[in-house]
Parts: sequence; structure tokens; C-alpha cells
Amino acid sequence: MTGITQAERDAMVRAFELARRGPLGINPQVGCVLLTPAGDVLAEGWHRGVGMPHAEVAALAQLPDGAARGATAVVSLEPCNHTGHTGPCSEALLQAGVARVVYAVTDPGTASGGGAERLRAAGVEVASGVLRERGEALLGPWLVAARLRRPHVTVKWAQSLDGRAAAADGTSQWITGPEARADVHRRRAAAHAIIAGTGTILADDAALTARGADGELLSTQPLPVVLGTREIPAAARVRAHPREPFFAPGPDLRAVLAQLYARGIQSVFVEGGPTLASAFIREGLADEVLAYTAPVLLGGPRAALTDLGVATIAKARRLRISDVQRLGDDLLIIAEPLAAASAADTAAKNAGAAPERSPSETIPNEGQD
Repeated sequence: MTGITQAERDAMVRAFELARRGPLGINPQVGCVLLTPAGDVLAEGWHRGVGMPHAEVAALAQLPDGAARGATAVVSLEPCNHTGHTGPCSEALLQAGVARVVYAVTDPGTASGGGAERLRAAGVEVASGVLRERGEALLGPWLVAARLRRPHVTVKWAQSLDGRAAAADGTSQWITGPEARADVHRRRAAAHAIIAGTGTILADDAALTARGADGELLSTQPLPVVLGTREIPAAARVRAHPREPFFAPGPDLRAVLAQLYARGIQSVFVEGGPTLASAFIREGLADEVLAYTAPVLLGGPRAALTDLGVATIAKARRLRISDVQRLGDDLLIIAEPLAAASAADTAAKNAGAAPERSPSETIPNEGQD
């Protein structure tokens, strides 16, 4: 990355901050900072949600006509190159007379991507990959979904220090403390969907809702997804969920994820017990695992995971630990399966298999509240 000024780096950091102001949803969080040729800030913008102007257009709108001529646009994601709810940002930048564009992450879309090439073809100087890793971390689940054409999958379980999900008699409430459980509910609310199997629904009468400390429903609720063929009683709590439950027979997890992606779901939170968690991991569909670990020993047969298809240590499923958090007396270990990281990297290089920047512009927004 030669030729990047300190002002542009600082503006990229600011673009990330602006992007976080946008809502978590099926569109990416994007920020933009416009700089004068001397490196001074002209205007700022960010994407505020589906159907709203993209970050570049929002920033340009802050200026009178002609004020952006010769400017540099610093954007957290490559300017889009297609027309959906809004026009292409690449054309908006060209019409405004922007002379240089600096961006962090390449847009993986077959339709929305290509903005950089369009700008270069028109004589605009373009620099890519500036603070790319930080940009990819910001885009998170959206980027995984865009690259793999399926929702980002988080697999969660709670366990004792010796790796048990329940005591020998099946009791499991509560292995972890209130701080860990509150963190789970915050993460549920941030996901577009929460998945559990019929066994968990029947055994626990699970509601699959996101709740606060006093049990009240949080304002944002994930779509409840129930996998399996067993009948769920009419009085089951999940049927009273604020969102109409989505029932899928399975066991083809890839097909289920494809159905959810077609409904606009970009991220799912798998919380269905050892069997379901193991199935997602075994199929190589887990992008992130959350292991809430309590300082308690249970022993016995009820392991947090079951068969993962690992017959020998050479076949062990390796992970990269990204974070360890203390939650009251418990620990949360956040890790990424190395196979998932490799698959995402491969998909990122295969632009022909990637979706558009904003799936909401071509499919119903059923994954949002």
C-alpha cells in the first residue's frame, strides 16, 4: 500500500467509526470521509439502513455542487457499481468530480462489485486494502454471508470446566452465571435468527427469545428457527414468539441455511444442544464458536459436543481463538474454526460465486424486525 497518506489512514479510522453508527442488518455498515487535496475533512457520511443513501452519497449530500471536485473519498467498503434502491456510488463519485478513492475492503458482489474498475477506467486514482483487516472485522457476519452465499453461523454452548453440558441426570440450569446468560441474550438479539432442534424445544420448552435481566423481551428479536420433524405442541412457548417461527425438517443443514439466506437472513445463532451444535461443526458450517465455560466440574456422559467425525488426532478440528472474556465467574472463549477461515478466504477470491452488496434489494426483508 504505497502512496497512502497519514491523513487518509486517519480518515479510514474515522470511516470505521462512522460505519458503526449504521444499523446491524442485511446491508453492510459503511462509512465515508471526503478529504480536500490537502487532507482536510470536507464531509462525512454513513449508511443508515435499507433504502437509505449509501455512505458516499450521504457524504456528498453535505456539500454544495462542485465542492467535492478534486477531493479524495475514503470509504470502508469499495464503492458499489449497481443500481438497487439507490444508484451506483461509483457514478455518484464520478459526477461529483472526486479525483481519488481509498477503500479498505473489496465488495465481493457480482453485481455491486467492480466499482474500483469503473472509477479507474474514468481516470480516478484508486487505492485498495487500506486497513483491510480492521475493515473486514467491522463487516463481520455480513462479509461472510456475502462471500459464502449463506448466513454467518455462530455455534454456542455452555459447559462445565470438564466439558459437560449437563449433569448425569440431564439437568443443566444453570451451569453458567447471570453475567454469561445476559451476554447470550445480547448476542441473540444481534443475530437475525436463532436455531434450535425440536428436542431442545420439547425438553426445555425453549422460547428462543432475547430477554433482559428481568425477563422482559428486548426490542430486537431473532427469527426463531426450529429444526426437526417432531410435532411442536400448540401451547409451546416458541409458538408465542414475537416473530412467526420458521419450521424446517432438516437434516440437510446447507439447504436450511440456503432457505434462510433467501429470506434475507445474514446471521444465525445456533443454540440447540450438543447434537445440533456438533452437526453444524461436523458439516463445516460453523464460522464462529462461543464456549461459555463455568468453574464447575460435573463428570458423567453428557459432553458439550458429540461426534464430530474425528477418528484420530490428525483429523482434529483446529480453531483460532479470537478472544477470551471474563463474565462474572465464567469465561467466554470465542474461536474461529480454521476450516471456516480457509473457506471464506477461498470464496473471497472467487468473485463469480459472490452475491450482491445488498441482498435486501432483490429479496424480501423478512430477516429484519
